Amino acid sequence: MRSQSDRSFWIFNVIVSTAAVGFLGWLLLLREGGGVGADLGFMPGVNASLNATAAALLLLGLGAIRSGRREVHKRLMVSAFAASAVFLVGYVLYHYAHGDTQYQGVGPIRIVYFTILITHVVLSIVMLPMILTTFYLAARERFAAHKRLARWTLPIWLYVSVTGVVIYFMLR
Repeated sequence: MRSQSDRSFWIFNVIVSTAAVGFLGWLLLLREGGGVGADLGFMPGVNASLNATAAALLLLGLGAIRSGRREVHKRLMVSAFAASAVFLVGYVLYHYAHGDTQYQGVGPIRIVYFTILITHVVLSIVMLPMILTTFYLAARERFAAHKRLARWTLPIWLYVSVTGVVIYFMLR
């Protein structure tokens, strides 16, 4: 039973993660943005706030599990996932309506920006399957494996959330 359940999860995880990366690749690299009548210029600020919220919830969740409050930890981590999911919806809507935002900085700060952006993008690609797997292991009460993976998932998720806010401010 466990192996069939695991197999179904892995197939689901691969499909969802691949579809998400493929869709975002199409949205950001192939599709020309704009041409939509909606002005979603307020969305980058909302999205930065959602990233900051996710980061705060992740840190609170870490504190909760370290103090042995498993149920609080669970609620905080699900809330962080919800904030990140709402961010993703807002990100997609904004980029669908407005297209890509070009960085205007010059000189050494440009190298800093693109270093942050590239690491943010690469880590955001691996983040979704890691988060889904970490949640799956917890739901299956495989806490030793959950903890081992969470030691990698949490810092990556936190880095992506925080650098999302940093990128927002660097673009402004």
